[in-house]
Amino acid sequence: MTTFPFDSVMVANRGEIAARILRTVKALGLRALLVAHRIDEGAPALAIAEDVRWIDGPTPVAAFLDSAQIIAAAQDMGAGAIHPGYGFLSENAAFARAVAAAGIVFVGPHPDAIELMGDKVRARNFVAERGFPVAPSAIEDDDPATFVERARAVGAPLLIKPSAGGGGKGMRIVRDLALLDEEIVRARSEGQRYFGDGRLFVERYVERPRHIEVQVLGDAHGNVVHLFERECSLQRRFQKIVEEAPSPALSDAERTNICEAAAGIARAAGYVNAGTVEFIYGRGEFYFLEMNTRLQVEHPVTEEITGLDLVEQQLRVAAGLPLPFTQEQVTRQGHAIELRIYAEDAARDFAPTTGPVLKLVPPSGARLDAGVSEGGRVSAAFDPMIGKLIVHGADRAEALGKADKALRDLVLLGLKTNSAYLRRLIADAGVAAGEMHTGLIAERPELAADPAPEGGLLARLVAIAAQHVPELVREAAEVPALHAAIGGWRN
Repeated sequence: MTTFPFDSVMVANRGEIAARILRTVKALGLRALLVAHRIDEGAPALAIAEDVRWIDGPTPVAAFLDSAQIIAAAQDMGAGAIHPGYGFLSENAAFARAVAAAGIVFVGPHPDAIELMGDKVRARNFVAERGFPVAPSAIEDDDPATFVERARAVGAPLLIKPSAGGGGKGMRIVRDLALLDEEIVRARSEGQRYFGDGRLFVERYVERPRHIEVQVLGDAHGNVVHLFERECSLQRRFQKIVEEAPSPALSDAERTNICEAAAGIARAAGYVNAGTVEFIYGRGEFYFLEMNTRLQVEHPVTEEITGLDLVEQQLRVAAGLPLPFTQEQVTRQGHAIELRIYAEDAARDFAPTTGPVLKLVPPSGARLDAGVSEGGRVSAAFDPMIGKLIVHGADRAEALGKADKALRDLVLLGLKTNSAYLRRLIADAGVAAGEMHTGLIAERPELAADPAPEGGLLARLVAIAAQHVPELVREAAEVPALHAAIGGWRN
């Protein structure tokens, strides 16, 4: 049994990722601790945690960004380590340093690595200087006075990105160079608003690209391995919706090249803990996109094909232990798909939805990582992702079949979700054939529309629902006063 230098781990996060981390913490025999906001009372993570401290702020999100309050809660509970999950403070170098300064282990990479890869310009230069492939680009920091001129020289189409960006915020595609100046102004404004940093860079936009990322793991003893790739090309507004592993696009040789490049980048950066190197792929070529210095939302598909628990590996590395396997010992089996369940209405331009979770029944034969539970409520305070369905099959065709069945069998009543939309999406001919790209969803707007109910289905459903509304049942059963006055008289 592994001996850890800490006996407890506090999760500084919420929702499905908090519950998922806490389960592994407990499975390893460590105390499972949690910080939470009152808006999440009744959430699954609270039932798993052995100790909880409530945090607060001007908004629920602000509470999870309050590093001082979170560290104080960890100290109050006697936490030996803090796992940041993803989002919030997970890629905040100042938070990682503050955790270490408080004498608590940060379950993640060194703050220097977070800073290096968090700055898209620095990361790109770092990768390019070491001979790894990057797309043709122009970086504002190199010479601000000539930035626009150099951007034009790269040629259309261009992708403008905030230097400190992430999650698709502030990114803009420019196909007409006549619009470049105004798009730069807009991107700069968005970068300043979202990240407090208006610096930009542009790179050649690969039309109909695929988004392929590679999971890497490094330890403090100089060992770095990759855990193969994930295909993340099904995106809406730069946000991933469906992820799978392995990618159906890569040949064995391409897979080897892209995975070895990712491991090489991590090795060059002296990277420790779990991270993901992301690439744009098209026409047999791939370019470095960015590196995420945290656990990814889509990490379960890697777990499914490798049989490894990534959170366990993160905790082992954070404890100073070497990786328990070499690259040659990492193998993959079958095909895995993850479907993000969002509280949103696809037919109304994917507008977020809120409401009670009246009924939640997970499908059989699938893994459901849920951030809500029956009897809870989905609010507008956080990102609308409320869970993830993960399936594994012997091959891609079997995995797609299991994914469709899982979506069909998932019962989540009380608010509209995107589960029906996801069924239509994975049934699309292009998706079924593995011929995907990051613009596919935008090219298929018809998939968002709810199909009209067949025959009298809608009327029957309304009638069934009406029979379960007590007020309507009572009103239908009541005898009008005039009729009641007749008594038992019959003609």
